[in-house]
Parts: sequence; structure tokens; C-alpha cells
Amino acid sequence: MTATIGTRSPVRDSGRRGGFSPLRDLPAVLWLAAVVVVALVHRDVAAPRWLLFHLLLLGAVTHSILVWSQHFSDALLHNAPTAAAYRNRSLRLLLCNGGALLVVVSVLAGQWRPAAVGGAAVALAVGWHSVSLFSQLRRALGSRFACTVRYYIASAAQLPFGLLFGVLMVRGLPDEWHERVLVAHVAVNVLGWMGITVLGTLVTLWPTMLRTRIADGAEQAARRALPVLLTGILLVVAGCLVGLRPLAGGGFLVYAGAVGLLAGPFVSPARTKPPMHFPTWSVAAAVAWLVGLVTVLGIGTVVAPSWMDAHMLAEALTPGLAAGFGAQVLLGALSYLVPVVTGGGPASVRAANVELDRGGALRVAVTNAGVLVFLLPSPSVVKVVVSALVLGALAAFLPLMFRALRAARRARQTPGRSVPPASRRGPAPVAADRPKGQRTGLAATGIALVVLAVSTGVALDPSGLAGVRHASSSDGVAPTGLTTRVEVTAKDMRFTPDTVQVPAGNRLVIALTNTDSSSVHDLVLDSGADSGRLAPGQSAVLDVGVIGRDIEGWCSVVGHRQLGMVFHVHVTGLAQGGTQDGGMPGMTGSDTSEGTVPGLDFAASPGPGFRAHDPVLSPVPPSRVHRRTFRVSDVQAEVAPGVRQQLWTYNGTMPGPTLHGRVGDRFVIRLVNDTTMGHSIDFHAGQTAPDRAMRTLAPGQSLVYRFTARHSGIWLYHCSTMPMSVHIANGMFGAVVIDPPDLPKVAASYLLVQSELYLGAQDGPVDATKVAADKPDAVVFNGYVNQYDDTQLTARVGQRIRIWVLDAGPNRSSAFHVVGGQFDTVFKEGAYLLRRGNPEHGASQVLSLGPAQGGFVELSFHQPGHYPFVSHVMVDAERGAHGIIHVAR
Repeated sequence: MTATIGTRSPVRDSGRRGGFSPLRDLPAVLWLAAVVVVALVHRDVAAPRWLLFHLLLLGAVTHSILVWSQHFSDALLHNAPTAAAYRNRSLRLLLCNGGALLVVVSVLAGQWRPAAVGGAAVALAVGWHSVSLFSQLRRALGSRFACTVRYYIASAAQLPFGLLFGVLMVRGLPDEWHERVLVAHVAVNVLGWMGITVLGTLVTLWPTMLRTRIADGAEQAARRALPVLLTGILLVVAGCLVGLRPLAGGGFLVYAGAVGLLAGPFVSPARTKPPMHFPTWSVAAAVAWLVGLVTVLGIGTVVAPSWMDAHMLAEALTPGLAAGFGAQVLLGALSYLVPVVTGGGPASVRAANVELDRGGALRVAVTNAGVLVFLLPSPSVVKVVVSALVLGALAAFLPLMFRALRAARRARQTPGRSVPPASRRGPAPVAADRPKGQRTGLAATGIALVVLAVSTGVALDPSGLAGVRHASSSDGVAPTGLTTRVEVTAKDMRFTPDTVQVPAGNRLVIALTNTDSSSVHDLVLDSGADSGRLAPGQSAVLDVGVIGRDIEGWCSVVGHRQLGMVFHVHVTGLAQGGTQDGGMPGMTGSDTSEGTVPGLDFAASPGPGFRAHDPVLSPVPPSRVHRRTFRVSDVQAEVAPGVRQQLWTYNGTMPGPTLHGRVGDRFVIRLVNDTTMGHSIDFHAGQTAPDRAMRTLAPGQSLVYRFTARHSGIWLYHCSTMPMSVHIANGMFGAVVIDPPDLPKVAASYLLVQSELYLGAQDGPVDATKVAADKPDAVVFNGYVNQYDDTQLTARVGQRIRIWVLDAGPNRSSAFHVVGGQFDTVFKEGAYLLRRGNPEHGASQVLSLGPAQGGFVELSFHQPGHYPFVSHVMVDAERGAHGIIHVAR
């Protein structure tokens, strides 16, 4: 049997109108373009991860499902739509896309009620679509593959529940319920609405794309698989609702097994005619990702020790489901379907296919290798570089689609254009086959690009010591031919043992194991031997070489050496005078790379293009539940004119993101460690047992930190990994502002976070020795020396402004003062010290704060001019804690 149904193709002969239809053809392209734009500017948009997934899945994929499931239903049921049917379809598409847009906008604004309205609109459109398909199915004569339409009806029945779960999460749920509902939300929307639709379609579309026969027994396999797929999703949802993780995990595995029942209809046509072009490669890879990730999710949910862990696994795998499965199956299917359905004859279809197949092997290789690297534990820089590659490979579809449409139009306008005989056979002409070696070469190039991206990321995030000149370990001693082997563990800022004795001339081999539960460690010797960074549980063997002198070692993770993580090798059996100096040539006063500590010019101005840290405090979001993701990352940043440091940051900035809420608001913060060393977080605004919430995360790990703001004030958050002073000094801090009740409105509200800079080498991290000695090079507001001298705060005469101030330390106190101004309202550590309008109160000149304290002041100005603000610890004002308020009339 061929891939046609009777004499009809399920692709071409659907009774639908050919040519271009804006409402049918444009929304998916616009949603995909929005995905690309958000991916490029993701650092400047709220909730970029959520936004990317929903632009793709709720927007582009949902629209495409409505269009193409209707298309295939018409073909399989031999339905000829009326004009009224076309109008109804257009209304459904308007309702669906408008509702999806409302959901996206409302969630970003923290408004659950409009989000519920948008979700209801999408559910109504999909429900209407389902009823229409059911009506067609009942009216239709017998059709061999009518079961595919049942797949569409079954999948459409699930989306309203998935949307309901999403709206409930936006509105706010108790912690464990949120975790459970998110897992159910993923199962119903991705596996139910999208997965079942795709699997049902591919029973007939897959062999059509391959231009071969539908496998014998395909319809029977499809009938058997559908109830098992639905049972799997039902088990997942039931397990989530009743709190049984093994039941939910088993549901995922049942679903994966049901996909296995469809293996015959997929594998048999591929064996007859292997995939040769981008559409079939992309779809095949998408189905592989679906099966693999659902299996991993099932096993992981079964063995997860808590719903938090199951939730975190689902979140970690979602990028794979979105890009590996969702994006690839959508782009693969569109690359095949759009040229055929837009019509124009074989020459037009072939011309479009040639364009859409350009670089197909390269794009598929980059996408799948890149998604795999992204899902595996890797440094944040590697993930960023690889993500850019994958985005480029997927986004290439958009310009190629426009090229294809243009090529098809030209082919239609060229009369008498010859079409090779092969393109006249069957329902869908395809692009000319590339030579096998060329396809292999393109695929190899794609993999090589991903490997290069990984190498680039690693090069941008090096660890260990650079540029240190090392002395020989042997120091000219004749080797004995014997080897001394020692086993060393690294834990709790100590090496055990921390001292070993080695006979002169023996070779020393150290087997090092990091037995710490969360911290990354290494062992660097002054001879140049280096274990490399070891995550918890990892081991390495150092062949130090022949020992002829005493050797000193240490952990090079910043701050660990200062906390006592040192190692000593003592040589025995040398003649008097044979012991060499065990110093560390080339090392600076810190445990960072050798280099010149940059000089500070406090009178210098930032260069062109400098963008100051925005001091404006954003308004309180309307939602009473604040969900954010903090990603720990290492960044190279300028901290003073011409001075660059490697900072450890939350979301790439020092200070980190500001959280702003009211008393009673709930905060759910997901912390992800994308660096090569251990980090953590401690929110002073919450009252939480430190044991789990503030634990140190090893590279690649994540946690969810929850707290309710029960008291007003400005609260510090910071990394609590030891040495805590070093982590704070190198950028790991930020502010949580909880407004006091009935806080009056003001013309402007600013936020200043004071901290200290302890400069290491240029482009290097903090100097831990300076931190321990409390010798800062600069004291700054919002992370940069004197930045508000050039980018000044603004006010107008008579206007009241509020300035929130937090002293992040880690060591220095602050005495905040506005030169030429007086504070008539002072709020410090949860209480008003002065309040405007109280006749018993005078005014204040300084808000004094110790490290980790905060508050706000209010004032107005009677004259225009330039009013400096400083820390009145004058030595700090003179080394960077200085700015200007420009007051205009």
C-alpha cells in the first residue's frame, strides 16, 4: 500500500483552500519570531524561561495543531468544508491566538484573573475544535485511519485541564501543591495536547514524508496505543493530585511504553526508505527526544525523594521537551507541509523544498547535539554559547521559509519549467538528494560547531592558576625508582592528611577525592601539579614527580586557602642544605591568578557606552506570589573606569535582582548554580531553617527557596557559602524591599546598596587576603565607583523622594548623608525613627547602618542644584561611595 488513503493524499487533498491565508499561515511564524526575539533579549524581560516555553508551545504549537489537525481530519474523513465551516475555523484561530496572547501578557504582569480569561478563551477555541472534529467523525463514512481523528479529539479534551493547572499556579498554590501541579501541567500539555496529536498524525504523515508505504498493521497499532497513552497521562495526574510520586512516575513510563506500541508504524517505513532530508530528520529526532525524556522523567519521579526533586527534574527537562521535541517536530512538519499545501504544482513544491532543506543535516546536528550538551551538567558560559548555536539552527527556519515561498512563486511564474520525473510521482515532491558524503559532512560540521562552542565556553571560564612560574619538584635529586602513594580527601576546608613525608628521590603520586557534600575543591602544588576542580564525589590522581624539596599546596578556590585548606609535602633523607625554599614563586598576595592589581582613579569618568546600574526601585508587582529564578554565574564586569573584575553574581549583576513586595507576600526563588564552584543563598527577609534552604549547591545543582515576608523593611540576601565574606565581597548580594503598610506615594523612589571592592588582579576575582584584613580598595553604591556622579539621580524642587539604603558590607558600616539636605522621615530596621508631620520630631542628617542593616529616608529640596550623597564615613566617600542628585525646577 502506498502512503495515500485510497486515491487521496492526507497532505494534499484535504478540501482546504490553497494559497496564502494570513490567519492560517502567519500566526505560527509570528509566534516563532517572538521566540527568537525574546531569546536574544532574555536578560531584559521578566520570566524569560516561562515566556520562551509558552510563546513556543502555547502560541506556535497550539495554533499549528488547530490548523493541521483540521487539515488531516478533512483528508482522512473525505470532508469538503463549506464557507460557514471556514468562517468558524477562522473564529477559532482568532479566539485561540487572542487568548494565548492575553495569557502571556497577564502572567508577565502578575495578573491571574486576565490570565484565567485568556486560558478560558484558548480552552473554548480548542473545545469548539474538538466538538467540530467529533461531529465530522460521526457524519463520515468508514475511514481506515479515522482513529487519527480520535487522537485529535482525545488530545483536545486535555488542554483545558492543562490550562487550569497553569492558571492555578499563576494565582498561587501552597508549596508542595505547586510542585505537584507543575508536573501534572507538563504531562497534560506537553504529553497530552501536543504529544498525542503528534503521534496520531505521524501514523500517516511519517510514511508520506518518506514517500513510502504505510506499514501493515499501522491502524491496529494506533488503536491499541491511544488508550494506553491516555492511561499514562491519567496516572501522572492522579499521582500528582493524591501525592504519590511512584504512581506519577509510573504514568510517565506507561506513556513511554505506549509510544513503543507505535514503533512499528515508525520504524518499518524508515527501514524501507531512510530519512534523507531535513523534515524527516527533524521529526525523527523529535520523537526520539520525546521517548527518552519521558522515560528519564518517569524514572526520576519514581526515585525522587520529594516532590521538590520531581518538580526540579521536570523543570530541568522542559528545555529538552520544548526544543528537542516541540520545536523540532513543528519545524520538521512545517518544512514538509507548507510547500505542499500552498500549491502551485510540482515545480513550485520542489523549489520550496530545495530552500527548506538547505543545511538540513547541519541544522539537525547542531540542534540535537546542542540540546544534549545543555541538558548535561556544564558551566553557564558553555550553556550560553551552545544555546546561541541551537537558537541559530532553529531560527534559520524563518528566513528559509520566506526564501521557499519566494522560490515557489517564481516557479509558478515560469511557464513550461521542466520537472524531473521523480518529482511527478506521489503526493509530495521533495528536494533533490544530496550526495551521502555531503550530508555526512554537514552533520559532522554541526557536531564540530557544538564541540567548538563547548571549548569556547570552557576557555571563557577557566579555572586554576595561570601564569605562575613553578619550581621543579625534584630540585636535581637523583631518582630512587621508588614511588610513594598517598590517598588524600578534601572536606570541610581541610585536606586529610594535610602533611605527608616523602623520601628524597621517590616519586609522589596523590590520589585526591573530594568527599565534601556540596563544595568544589582542588589541589594545586607550587611545583605546578594541579588536580583540576573536583565536584563532590569526584577524584583525581596527581603525579607530582620525583621529590627533592619541600612542596606547599593549597585549594585554589577563592577563599579556601585563607580558611586553612593547605597541604604540605616534607622531603626526608636529604643532606644538610639540600632542602630548597618552599615558597611560591610568582604568587600574589591572594590565591588568584598572577597579575597586576589595577589602579583606581576616583576622578575618572566611565567611558562612552557606560550604563549605570538603574537606581530606580520598580513598583510592587500586583501578584502576591513572586516567582523568580536566580542563576549563579561568573561574569567579567567593570567596577570602576578601566578596572575589570571577575564577579560571582546572581543573574549576572552586582548587586543581584531586587525583590519588591508587601507584608504577607510569598516568594518562591529557584536558585541554579551555573558556575564551577559551590554557592548558596540566604534571604534575611524570610524566617527559614538554614539546613536545606541555605545549603551550598555544587555546580549544576539547584534548589527552591521559599519564604513569606512577615515584616517590612529592606532586607539583605547573600551567598552563605564559606568564606562568606569573600562571596559577598565578590558580588553575591542583593536587596528585598518589603513596603511598610500604608506607605505614602512619592515622586521618585531610589535604591542604593553599599558594598566594598577588594580588587584582585585585572579580570580576576576578589582578593581574599584583603577581605580578611578588612582593607577595601573602594566603597561603592550599586557596584560601581562614583557611577552616580555621571549618571545622576533626578528630582524637582518641592518633590518628595524616597531613598532606600542597604549596607551589604561585608565589613564596612555606612552613614548615608545628602549634602545640603535634611531627612524629615527616617525608617530603619523595621521602624520609623522620624516621621513627617509629627510635631515632636525634628529632622535627621544621617542614616547610620551597620553591615546587613537597611532603611529609607525621605526629603524634598527647596532650591535647584546638585546635591551630593555620600557615606559620611569620609574615607569611604572619597573612595567611591559618592553620587549626585540633580534637582531641577
